[in-house]
Amino acid sequence: MTQEHPDYPEKTCEIDRLVTHDRLVESALAGKKTQQRRNGVYGYPGETFELKGETFVITALERRTLGDMTQQDAEQEGFPSLEVYKQLIISMHKGMEWNESHKVWVHSFEKQS
Repeated sequence: MTQEHPDYPEKTCEIDRLVTHDRLVESALAGKKTQQRRNGVYGYPGETFELKGETFVITALERRTLGDMTQQDAEQEGFPSLEVYKQLIISMHKGMEWNESHKVWVHSFEKQS
């Protein structure tokens, strides 16, 4: 069953697909990763998901451009720098170029205690 939220578009993917890469899962579990950018909506504020038995809650969902991204955002994504983040994203998406005006959904989250 798909949960709907009146302030956002319909989900494009299930929330359990929000954070999947092993290194990023570990970063989230350690409290270092608190954001995930996606082309679509994977979860709404207040919705929860689990990573290795730990529960996380979406705290915010914002529409932003890649050009809005800061060094702090890259760190919240679990990366040491914005440049490292950019290079990884480009390498993961064949044929992609870093487009400052490309819009993404920023899912902010935190581990529940």
